[in-house]
Amino acid sequence: MSQMKRIAVGGIHTECSTYNPVLIRAEDFHVVRGDELTAYDYFSFLPEDDVQILPLLHARAVPGGPVDRPAYEGFKADLLARLKAALPLDGVYLAMHGAMHVDGMWDAEGDWISAVREVIGPDVPISVSYDLHGNVSQRIIDQIDMFAAYRTAPHIDVRETMERAWNMLLRCLRTGERPFVTWAKIPVLMPGERSSTEDAPADALYAALPGHDTRPGIWSADQMVGYVWADEPRGTACAVVTATDRSEAEAVATELAQAYWDVRADFAFGPVTGPLDEMLDIAAKTETAPLILAESGDNPTGGGVGDNGLVLDALIQRDWQDALIAGITDAPAVDAAFAAGEGAELELTVGGALDPKSIRVAAPFKVLTLVEGAGGAFRQAVVRTGGITVVLAARRRPYHNIEDFTLLGLDPKTVSLLVVKSGYLSPELAPIANPNLMALTEGVVNQDIPKLESLNRTPGLYPWDPEARFTPTPLRSARAPG
Repeated sequence: MSQMKRIAVGGIHTECSTYNPVLIRAEDFHVVRGDELTAYDYFSFLPEDDVQILPLLHARAVPGGPVDRPAYEGFKADLLARLKAALPLDGVYLAMHGAMHVDGMWDAEGDWISAVREVIGPDVPISVSYDLHGNVSQRIIDQIDMFAAYRTAPHIDVRETMERAWNMLLRCLRTGERPFVTWAKIPVLMPGERSSTEDAPADALYAALPGHDTRPGIWSADQMVGYVWADEPRGTACAVVTATDRSEAEAVATELAQAYWDVRADFAFGPVTGPLDEMLDIAAKTETAPLILAESGDNPTGGGVGDNGLVLDALIQRDWQDALIAGITDAPAVDAAFAAGEGAELELTVGGALDPKSIRVAAPFKVLTLVEGAGGAFRQAVVRTGGITVVLAARRRPYHNIEDFTLLGLDPKTVSLLVVKSGYLSPELAPIANPNLMALTEGVVNQDIPKLESLNRTPGLYPWDPEARFTPTPLRSARAPG
């Protein structure tokens, strides 16, 4: 057998709206360390006969506001201590997201990856996997050797992307080939809801990527949409190419960047969208079910707070029947429901528990179901007022999987109207939507992009600057030869 390759594995994964006032703290992360990481199904593809895995730390949180600085520094210190103990190494794989904003820091992933590079030195290759809604910087590009990003939104290729990054690292170590990264910034920022890979023009752009992978010297061609709700200088779309051929890498990066730029005005919402009242007017006349209404401005998987009672208030005013809202984050309301018990009737104020700008709704509710969860932090309460059933959560979270409902004794397929805090629907909810509407609501992940405050982004960025001009200019990593 060939010599065992010593590869360290770790990372940090979250998405942060700088418009969200609620910081992500250490307790909001799901953290695996050491042997917990290698036992975690998320990393079950890692074992190889010629690889010794040195598991470090991986921390993952539901998107939200900026990460609390002490929490970030604590995770980084833990990772680096484990990294130093794992030396010497042949390679490092970092599973990242790319849209983390740490309080007081402009380029958090740049800081994280640079710290890893400083420990391992210049000779050890680093491969990273990213969400296509991550933001990239020259600092990041200059630390890494291989890059792979999701090619689907909604994300159904997470594992395939992680495996692509991992397999590139294995190829590098097994063959002795040394790839490098070339990228081209594209001065465009779109929300994920306008750039779903299931809709034009993103569908064709992303369908073309595997073909670029087969070109001479190209290992991976990736198109980043970027993350639009972080007001930071690195925010931009970009093309990122991992290759061993300099001219081919620059050609592919140029082609990807120009193709994306050329269709910038064509990106559009997939479902029917509009103001909340307009969407509810349509829903009231719709006879098919379940109609799924996405409340886009408060989507926790995009960085939203998740505590807005806006839609609940609108449904109560319309005396709506047979609706399910999943869910609203409100720990005090959940605690009150638990104190009252199942079957109890009580007055509750729902919403605005985290963000004072969120709508609060006072109404009589009946407690239907209580689920304790782990340690109380994951408590959930199902309550009803009139014809409206509401899932309340003690902790910020989405309701995007069928299992989320099944655990609460609910079946989303049997209600007339299902309201979820979401943008485009998740892969599990989309197939049952009959139909899907998206309400363009106010919130920290507001879809009205040109109205977002933009104090720190690079000037000349579309759509803030509709007259922006662009010529692709590929830039290589400082680690590229020659």
